[in-house]
Order: sequence, then C-alpha cells, then structure tokens
Amino acid sequence: MRSYFINTIGCQMNIYDSSRMSAMLTALNFREVDSFREADLIIVNTCTIRDKARQKAVSFLGRLASRKRKNPRVIVAVGGCVAQHEGRALIDLFPHIDIVFGTHAVTRLPEFLNLVEDGYGPVVDVGLTDAIDEVPGLIRAGGAVSDFVTIMRGCDNFCTYCVVPHVRGRETSRRPERIIEEIRQLAASGVREVVLLGQNVNSYGNKEGLCSFPRLLAMVNEVAGIERIRFTTSHPKDLSDELIRSYAGLEKLCHHFHLPVQSGSSRILERMNRRYTRERYLERVERLRETAADIAITTDIIVGFPGETPADFEETVSLIQAVEFDGIFAFMYSDRSLAPAAKFPDKIPSAEKNRRLNLLLDLQKGISESKNSALAGQILPVLVEGPSRRSGGSTGSGAGLERQWTGRTSTNKVVNFMLSGSLSPTPTVNAGDMVRVYIEAGFAHSLSGRIVSEENNSMNTGESFHAA
Repeated sequence: MRSYFINTIGCQMNIYDSSRMSAMLTALNFREVDSFREADLIIVNTCTIRDKARQKAVSFLGRLASRKRKNPRVIVAVGGCVAQHEGRALIDLFPHIDIVFGTHAVTRLPEFLNLVEDGYGPVVDVGLTDAIDEVPGLIRAGGAVSDFVTIMRGCDNFCTYCVVPHVRGRETSRRPERIIEEIRQLAASGVREVVLLGQNVNSYGNKEGLCSFPRLLAMVNEVAGIERIRFTTSHPKDLSDELIRSYAGLEKLCHHFHLPVQSGSSRILERMNRRYTRERYLERVERLRETAADIAITTDIIVGFPGETPADFEETVSLIQAVEFDGIFAFMYSDRSLAPAAKFPDKIPSAEKNRRLNLLLDLQKGISESKNSALAGQILPVLVEGPSRRSGGSTGSGAGLERQWTGRTSTNKVVNFMLSGSLSPTPTVNAGDMVRVYIEAGFAHSLSGRIVSEENNSMNTGESFHAA
C-alpha cells in the first residue's frame, strides 16, 4: 500500500484542498503517514499571501532533496498559490520536484500521478479555469467536530496589496446543491459544525445567478446533524442587511462575524481599493450589534501600508477603540510581486511597522481581556472539540475525567474546562457534545471554567451562576 504525506501551509482554503487530496488519494489506495520520511508521495500545499509563508515552503522543498536522492522513486508534488504563481520556475530551483499543480488543478492530481509513474514527468499544470471542478462520488473523511466547506473560489476585488485574484483566479461559486450534498455527507460522518469558505462569501452566487449567500445559509441551517454554522471571509462593501438579518432568524448561525477592516483611515482604504469608508464600516458594525447584541466581531488589519502617515495609523487605533473588537489579526505590510502596491512609493521602514504592530497588539490584548473577563459568572453553551492540548489522552466516552477539555462558544471563544468532580454522578463528555460551562475566568485568548450539573444546565444561557 503506497503512502502519502501532505504539508499544508496557509489559509483555511488550503486546509480544505488538502482534505480533498486526501480523499482522492485514499480512493487510490494510498495511506496517510505522519512523516515525509516515510512517504512515497510528498505534497507541499503552499501559500504566497506573505513572504514568510513562501519561505516556509521553499525551506521544506529544500529538505526534500536528500529524501529524493536516497529514494528516487519518491514523488514530490507542489500545489497551492506558490505553485500557481511560479509554475515551471520551481523545477528550475528544485529539480527533484515531479509535479507542480496550481490552485485550479487539485482535482487532476490522480492524472498527474499516473503521468509521473509512467515516466512522463515533470508535470506542470497552472492553468486557470472559469468553472470549479467537482469530483463525482468523492467522499471526504469525517471524524472532526468542525470542518471546512469551500463555497466559492477566487476574487474580483483586486485590493492593491493582495495576490489572490492572480493566484486563485476570478470569483466563481459552487452550485448550492453540491454544497448541501457535501455538508450532508460531513454531518453523516459526525461533523457538527461547518465553516463556509470564500474570499468574499457576501457575493456568493451573484455572478452565476445562484441563490444569495443568506439563502444558502438558510439551506445549511436545515441540514440534520449540523448544529453550528460559521463562515469566512466577508468583504465590508458587500455586507447586506439581508445577511445581517440572518442572525435574528437562523438558530444555527454562530454569533461571530469576521469582518476585515484592514485600516481605520478612509484615505488608506481608498489607496487599498477597498471601496468602503471608515464611516460605512462603523455603520455596518452598529447594524450587526443592533440585530445580535452578543455578536463577537473580529477583524484583519494591515499596518505600515505604503503612504500610511502617523495620522492614518492613529485613525486605525481610534477605530479599534471605538469598535472594541473581540480579536484582531494584525500584520505588517509586505510587498508581493503581483500586487500593485509593490510599486507604490512612500514605503514605511520595518522598525516603524513593527512599532505600530506591537502597539495595536497591546491595545487589543487589553480589550480582549476586559471583554472575556466580563463573561465570568455566566453559563455558556460550548461545542466540545476534545481534550485540551495540556491534557492529551483519549476522546472516548468517559475518558480523561480528571483532564481539561476544550471547545468553543457560539461567539468563537475558546473555553478550557474541567469536569466537576463534586457532582454525582460525575458527568462524561465526548468530542461533538454540546455542554454548558460555568465560566470562572476570562483571559486575552480564552476562557476557563467547569461543566455544570443537569440542574444548572437547565438555566438560561448567560444567566449568572454561583457555585455552592
């Protein structure tokens, strides 16, 4: 039985694509192994959104040269955004590569393997297509509590800092019936939460005349076995009132919204080609909170974009203070060769970008700690993911009674909790269970607490609870 190893670098879409590769390879009678040193097929699924991600892929590819020398029959394949961007040039850099396949060629992986095994390598396929290839009968392995489902591919927005339209192509949506079929399969395999993926899910179906994204959410809400729905990422310019109203009408839709702002300065937003203003973003946040008061809002921010003045940066600081995000993902701007901003003048020195980044992270840490600490004393529903990293051990019924478990709230807060040893009988949990946890403390990145008894489980969510 042949073996394979996939090194996945980058975003959730790469994780999803790697899971599809795994399903195809399993159908070809491959088995997955834990180390590339044991594999007959090694796949690197790459990312180029930032230079650090590309360097990670290049470093790993360099390590594979000795593996190939020791066993020339090992097949080395490179997929993802670096493959799409650099194509055959990767083989010039790393002659031990057998396959280079782009972001639109994932489903043709079995064909590429056959060509290489028949002596026709190296194979390069980095063409972009207008349609999303579906593999009939492809069943992805379940077992996880939460899983990703890509609903669309590519992007039409062309933000000046971003390479996505160049390496993933133009925006294309999958048909809703295909998406629902995949989610039903995942639910049947034990998945309890799905995360719908797209570069801009808010514009799902618009080009093809399919159903709207809120309508798709309503369809997913009807899938038996699925208890929670999340999605990412949304573009603020396309955030509709219809989508906001979904938070009042869909009981499975998690009360967490990731809404990348990138900058608090309207001048910089225009320079980024984001097509909304600071004022419009704040208005959308206000509407979300009017509809769902408990909604957690997170965001992405780029610091040090070319031409960002101290005054522009202060507008980003003031926006964070005004919105009080539950969390932010902040990054220093870096040039990407395909993105227009790489040619912009007025670059910000690295030391200043680093100073601004640390200031934002320190500011947000205080906000997150305050918001999470305010949850102490409440009982919150938590979807159990398994034993926490500190615990180790089995996820079976009743296993790890003295260990710490972990899960997430609807608002995407990580909760580490203990089973209450004072209760009789002692409760048991399994990954995928929905339990109620009394929150004892809140920190910058997580909550801690303990599971409550059946009596206290009947209390309303969010009601304060005082232990005996």
